[in-house]
Amino acid sequence: MILFEEAKEKFDKAIEHLKNELMHIRAGKADIHLLDGIMVDYYGNKTPLNQVSNINTPDARTISIQPWEKAMIPVIEKAIMEANIGLNPENNGELIRIFIPPLSEETRKELVKKVKHEGEQTRISIRNVRREILESLKKMKKEGLPEDLEKRKEEELEEMVKDYMKTIDDMLEKKEQDIMKI
Repeated sequence: MILFEEAKEKFDKAIEHLKNELMHIRAGKADIHLLDGIMVDYYGNKTPLNQVSNINTPDARTISIQPWEKAMIPVIEKAIMEANIGLNPENNGELIRIFIPPLSEETRKELVKKVKHEGEQTRISIRNVRREILESLKKMKKEGLPEDLEKRKEEELEEMVKDYMKTIDDMLEKKEQDIMKI
């Protein structure tokens, strides 16, 4: 059924969005994905940071950014500061280092709340899609869809939603463990 293909596509997009959001929540260790979405002014064009430099994590508490051109160092520093992600870049004239400070207990709890909020937003979007599909099935039943087929499709949908909810729970649990791990 086309309805279910569309639903699966929407569910997958919701999970992908959650994955991206969780990637940007720092867990007290260096991760190059913290810098995803930072755009730098590269000769008048807004360009992703990873397209003007090499980014890596030499250790668990440091992100290293090696610009391809030394002239980009101040531009990259400015872009990181303007991104307002709570990280302070330091440069030595050759490369930029970002030291990831350990998280306090209070900060960890706040991050866990943020993770739970993102998870709940994803659950809501999945429930909304489920509601749309159920309404479509009821409409199709009025137009002649056999009742037993409608019930079977509803059960199929519920099973699909249950699987996606389990995926969300697993993702949230893993991220919470990462955040709470000292």
